[in-house]
Parts: sequence; structure tokens; C-alpha cells
Amino acid sequence: MPKRILPLSDAQVNKAKPAEKDYKLSDGGGLHLLVTTSGGKLWRFQYRFDGKQKSLALGQYPEFSLANARKRREEARTLLANEQDPGEAKKAAKKAEALKDASSFELVAREWFGKNEPVWSSGHSSTNMNRLKRDVFPVIGSMPVSEISASDIRAMLLKIEARGAVETATRIKIMCGQVFRYAVATGRLEHDPTASLKSREIFRKRVTRHHAAITEPTELTPLLLAIDEYQGTFVVKSALQLTPLLFVRPGELQNMEWSEIDFDAALWSIPADRMKMKQPHVVPLAKQALKIFQVLQPVSGSGRYVFPGRTSSRPMSNNSINAALRYLGFNKDTVTGHGFRATARTILDEVLGYRVDLIEHQLAHAVRDPNGRAYNRTSFLDDRRQMMQAWADYLDSLKAGVKMPAPGVLPVTRERKALV
Repeated sequence: MPKRILPLSDAQVNKAKPAEKDYKLSDGGGLHLLVTTSGGKLWRFQYRFDGKQKSLALGQYPEFSLANARKRREEARTLLANEQDPGEAKKAAKKAEALKDASSFELVAREWFGKNEPVWSSGHSSTNMNRLKRDVFPVIGSMPVSEISASDIRAMLLKIEARGAVETATRIKIMCGQVFRYAVATGRLEHDPTASLKSREIFRKRVTRHHAAITEPTELTPLLLAIDEYQGTFVVKSALQLTPLLFVRPGELQNMEWSEIDFDAALWSIPADRMKMKQPHVVPLAKQALKIFQVLQPVSGSGRYVFPGRTSSRPMSNNSINAALRYLGFNKDTVTGHGFRATARTILDEVLGYRVDLIEHQLAHAVRDPNGRAYNRTSFLDDRRQMMQAWADYLDSLKAGVKMPAPGVLPVTRERKALV
């Protein structure tokens, strides 16, 4: 008659000490505790499958208690009763878990982010990652993309909307859709769950706000006159006067460096890392703009930045232009620094009659040639130089109360023929 094995007690397991050799303490039913010479206590399940003796590692004591070990033993015995190998089942579960982790939303999103970051500006990259870390990863980051439903996304977006960040919720929905479509493209998902979610059906109705801008010449005149009378610091006044003349993005102007200005060529070259689409950009400087820079140079020319802040080692605040406009009495619903881009685009097109593609080049928007290729930064430079001078002259004419005729159609250059 085989010797009956008495079940182990918690006290026995706890008091087991290492010896000169590894030894086993059996609990019966194939379960034993392996006590190693180094003091480790490892749970093992011994079994036979397909005529072979096998061993299954269950865990380590005390992290894995006696009760847990017995539960795992019964699960393994159930698999054996159903003619399944517990060891192979464990390997399959590990593989499935690894695949699940490799397809988590956070992992896929970070992969998508890494693919796109090189063509984004640093500000755009930072905004996107901050939104993911703050609002998305804590909610669905650990979930496999294949298990995330439209209702999961909707619930997350409504939480963001509830705190009053409707615009953020809308942009996060768009960004999540891009991540899911990337998952589809990389074979980890069949369909984008956000495709069935329509913003107008999810969020409460709101007034869409663009960057406030003045696009009527009669309304632009008093603003230009007020800018010339600004009583704040000379650096901010200069930046304020250049904002309508150059109509670049506020961050591009704010971080402008003296080394980027070529006075002889009358050009400002903005490096790619400061541009929204990570492409270098050239801004022709009209005579009026050059004069402002020449007068400003004795003030800040010894430092790095054209518009330094309180210390010369840092540029002025990104809110300086808007704050100056508020000081002049123009509220945020009337005009913003960024809004001068819309001002220039509208008037150059509708009043001065310049070609839209030329204006888009100057705004540093993506413009393609007939073969679908992006034009380089110096494309149509002569035409743009003429346009920027005409624009500066037009702004002067508004302040002087002189009605200027439109400059008319520009001469056809070799580059322009490509668009005809």
C-alpha cells in the first residue's frame, strides 16, 4: 500500500530552511515545494502527459501562497482531464499576453507618435503627447486596440467635455482615430472604432471660434494707427508693428534670432525646427520691415533674440502680442496676433488681387506642383518679394488715408508657368 502523503501546512512551508542540497516538500496530487540551497521556495506541479514526465512551475513562495499553489494545481489537473498539456497551455497564455501588450493602445499610440514627430513642430508634438498622457492613456492606454469599442471612446470623450474642454475632446477624437487607423495599417486591428462617432452627435453644440481677425480694410486702419501709438516697451512695439507686415505665426516671430536676418538680401530665413510642418521658410522683407529691424538692432542686436524678454537669454513671452493688443483696447473676439495671417490672406486675395497659391506659399502652407511635389522654400521668391512690398505699401496707404490701386497681375515667370 503506497505511503499516504499528508498535506502541507502554512507553518511547514514558512519554516522550511535551506539544506546542503535542494529538497522537496510534497503536498500531494503532484504538487510540491522545492526548497533550494540558496533559500528559494518554488512551487512545482509534477504530471505525465503523452507518456512523458513533466514539471510545471507555478510560482515562488511567499509571493505565491500555499492556497494559490493548490488552486493552480487543480486548474492543471482539470486541463489534464480534458487531455490538454498544462505546460503548453501556460506557454500559449504567455504568448497571448505578450501579443496583448504589444497591441495596447499606449504602445500603438507611441509608435504612431514616433512616426509623425519628425514632421511636426516641437509645440505640436508636445501638445499631442500631453493630451495622450493626461486624457487618453489613463483610460484606454492599457487596453488592446482590438478590444476598445466606440462606446469606450465616447465615454472618455464625454468626461473631457464635462470639464468644459470641448475643443480638446474633439481633437483627441481625431487623434485617436489616427492611432486606430495606424493600427489597421500595421495589421493589429480590423476597423477604426471612432469611424462611427460623429462629433456633432457626441458633443453639445458650440460656437466654432477661429483666430479672431479683421478682414475689412476700413476696420484695419484704426488698428494699424493704434499700433503705431503703442506706449509699451520698444521691443514689444516693434514686434507689434511687424506682426501685420510679416503675418507669420506668433511663435515664429517671438523666437526670431538676429542671425536669421540677411539685411543685404532683405530676407528672413526661419529654420525648420521652428516651423509647424518642420520645413524651412523664407520671408522677404519689405523696406518698411527692414527699417523697423534697423532701428531695433541697437536695442537688442547684441543678444541672440530680436525680441528678448526680461532677460536677453530668453525671447519675449508668447502672449506679448495679444497682451499689447488688449492694452490698445482690442478684445480677443476682435483680433489676435495669429489673426493677422487671415487678414493678409483675405485682403491680398480679395482686394489686391494676388494669386492664392502665392499667398499660400508666403503663409508657409503646403503647396504642390503639378506633379504633386512640394515646392521648396525659395519658390516664387521674386513674386513673393514684390507681393510683400506691395502689402507693406498698402498698409501704409491705409494709415495715410490714400486709396491705392491693386498692383494687378504679376508678370509670368518660369516658375509661374508650371501652374498655368
